[in-house]
Amino acid sequence: MKVLVSVFNNLATDQRVEKVCKTLSENDYEVELIGNSWGGLPEMQRNYPFSRIVLQSKTLRFAYIEFQWKLYKKLLSSAGKDTVLLSNDLDTLLPNYLISKKLKTPLVFDSHEIFPEMPSVNGRFVQKIWYLLQNSIVPKLKFMMTASESYADWFKKTYNIERPVAVQNFPLKTGNPQDYSRLNFPKIILYQGAINPSRGLDKMIPAMLHIENAELWIAGDGPRKAEYTSLTKNLGLTNKVKFLGKLSPEKLREVTFRADVGLSIEENNGLSYFYSMPNKIADYIQARIPIVVSDFPEMKKAVDVFSAGEKIRDYSELPDKINAVLNNGKQFYENALNTASETMCWEKEAPKLIDLFKKASSANI
Repeated sequence: MKVLVSVFNNLATDQRVEKVCKTLSENDYEVELIGNSWGGLPEMQRNYPFSRIVLQSKTLRFAYIEFQWKLYKKLLSSAGKDTVLLSNDLDTLLPNYLISKKLKTPLVFDSHEIFPEMPSVNGRFVQKIWYLLQNSIVPKLKFMMTASESYADWFKKTYNIERPVAVQNFPLKTGNPQDYSRLNFPKIILYQGAINPSRGLDKMIPAMLHIENAELWIAGDGPRKAEYTSLTKNLGLTNKVKFLGKLSPEKLREVTFRADVGLSIEENNGLSYFYSMPNKIADYIQARIPIVVSDFPEMKKAVDVFSAGEKIRDYSELPDKINAVLNNGKQFYENALNTASETMCWEKEAPKLIDLFKKASSANI
């Protein structure tokens, strides 16, 4: 069975799509991945075919429109008998849905977010457009999965549909890589991910004024980097806040292993963040790094269920919570993180993915 996988990015750093494609490929599906050139065309290798649609548009608004048409044509030429379409997020759904109806081909929709509730569109006119698209298509879908349990609950309740399958974006399980005899001085507070609005970094950087003998390492890039670099300089914190830039997955794993605490401190600026389970939380846990996270339904599970760190209800708590974790030390959380790592891993999620695709493959559309 052939699976045509489409996503709106250049494929290089999308860990979820890579894990899904690799898992399907290893289970005898013939995978073909389709992305685009938005953000450049970095070199990459995969154990399955991939292509990237070249976009001429210079603004994201027009890039979305251009991609819809070009993806439709690409899917039309590539899909056929014994094909399943996999649409990743709302920005690929329309062409996939139209091809699914035209060719009577099964479609699986993977909602990584509640797309119209992302902070980047929340409260803007474009939010209405994305909601119109989502409201029109999602109730008609037979096969759907989401990146968190809370997303699945939200879609079920909002659209009165069968609950989507929650396939969480967890990494592969690893043994404990920590050498507890090796201590950092200063200690390392790690944020990994995009430097976007609503990620809590504008609160975390000033918090470093109240945290001694530690550095904040920011591994990632994004539209707010210049603003936060300037904030760091204005606060006189250039010796305590390090911007590492966008790292390869291999280099990022090396940096994560070194950290003393990992952050996921998103703001509640839309349901997409509020109900999210950021993959970096599980990345920290597999690296056996204790966490400090926002008190949101999915994020806090690692603290409430496994005691893997601390949660914050307000950003004023950041210095105290981070200091508490740093003072405890990584080894204090070893047993909790080992237990969490057994549950928060891709090995627990992959069977749900394969079961869903077996159903889609055998569907009589």
